[in-house]
Amino acid sequence: MAAPRALVLITIDCWRADHAGFLGYRRPTTPFLDSLASQSFVFHNAVAAGAPTYYSLPAIMASRYALAPGRDLLGLAPEESTIASVLQESGFATAAFSAANPYLSARFGYDRGFDVFRDFLDGGALEFAREQGAEPETRSPSRANQFLSKVCHRVAPLGAAYEELYFRYCQKLNDRKSESLDALRRFPSADIIVDHAIAWLAENSGRPSFLWLHLMDPHAPYYPKPEALESMGDGKVTAAQARYSNSYWARGDLSPKRLTKKREEVIALYDAGVRWADEQIRRLSEKLVDLNLWDKCALAVTADHGEEFLDHGGRFHPPLRLTEELVRVPLLLRVPEFDRGAHFNQPLSLIDLAPTLLDILEVPSPADFRGRSCWSQVSENRSWDRTVITECVRGCANPYRRENRLGPRLLAVRKGNHKLVVDFAAAEEQLFDLQSDPLEIAPLPLDTAKPVRRLLLESARKHVAESHKSRDFERRLSAQLRELRLDWAHSTANALN
Repeated sequence: MAAPRALVLITIDCWRADHAGFLGYRRPTTPFLDSLASQSFVFHNAVAAGAPTYYSLPAIMASRYALAPGRDLLGLAPEESTIASVLQESGFATAAFSAANPYLSARFGYDRGFDVFRDFLDGGALEFAREQGAEPETRSPSRANQFLSKVCHRVAPLGAAYEELYFRYCQKLNDRKSESLDALRRFPSADIIVDHAIAWLAENSGRPSFLWLHLMDPHAPYYPKPEALESMGDGKVTAAQARYSNSYWARGDLSPKRLTKKREEVIALYDAGVRWADEQIRRLSEKLVDLNLWDKCALAVTADHGEEFLDHGGRFHPPLRLTEELVRVPLLLRVPEFDRGAHFNQPLSLIDLAPTLLDILEVPSPADFRGRSCWSQVSENRSWDRTVITECVRGCANPYRRENRLGPRLLAVRKGNHKLVVDFAAAEEQLFDLQSDPLEIAPLPLDTAKPVRRLLLESARKHVAESHKSRDFERRLSAQLRELRLDWAHSTANALN
């Protein structure tokens, strides 16, 4: 069989595996990908190598763990091998269109290897106010309200009642009748990204090509396209309702029990974001057919990480835990001439994705890739048995501040159905059997499953030791210098203004 001459990689931000129809979700979030699954390779236990985005994308693009160069560094090093740089050097035309995720910008090296790189930040503010979502819309209280708040908070029930009334008062003041979902949306929607991708494909259809799209539609704050809400049967949701639900969901003064009453509304908004991404992937695929590329193009669709909806009492995706709703992601791989489709239940790390995709294209992987291709097993429908690692810096919700990156490591090691989570901050470990306890509610007692625990602890120790041993100090230095130059240029520009 001839190797494909084109590759399209699509990463969808915050898309958790159990919200994909082809992985069993009951709501119609992914009708196009569901239809494609019958002729694709579907991975039921694909696992992100980190969470959030800044801890997951180095594995996808450069096949290495985010903390390998050192916890203080973010993104990709200036001379680091990536799937884009390898394909560019192999004669492929390369392009990336990313929907304004500031952690996937040229600042952090994600333009490496791309002839065309568009991050849609357009010189705007790069930093998220809060990585975990939108700030609730409130106003600075007047002196009278400050006094009333102080009095009410002397009695606990009155304090909670005051906070609720003040929140509703602020929402009423901020209500803008003419506001639309499109105006509220924080990131470019998938149709805009796909429009640019289609234009680029039309200009480069005669060459081997690599296209990467990063879509942000399911990311908080959740403001989906009205057409997607209509497709999901939620067409009556207004912009004002979506705005209220998002603001309520982002409140820091409510317990999980009180937040639960908005959970289904928020999930409906999130699901519509996934549905719009699916619809635009369909549109892109139809263009590939029109350009006579569909039968020559490999397509990989996955996510950087998942999203939590109070599953373990949390919201969004802060790096505070590595539970399945945050690290288990969809992965669908379509390869021309393999139209029989196959499903795989073995855990697979996204650190193995780049070498697998290069293997499909018959392009050798560089020596510094940490992952290994699984294409021979996949193409021959054979199983594999690999240890899967996921890591992040615990609590680093704003990595633009370098000091936030230096916290303790949070590490998960999975083999088969067992998953060990090591929290270096709390100096504790928890072992889960995901077959009997898929929701990770009851960690196994310390005196049980000792051989498995010992094996996974040894894998964790080895991973940390190898991470230090294999550190490339030249690349580390070049990444540090890049960040210092950018900080200096930013400080100089502010001083001049």
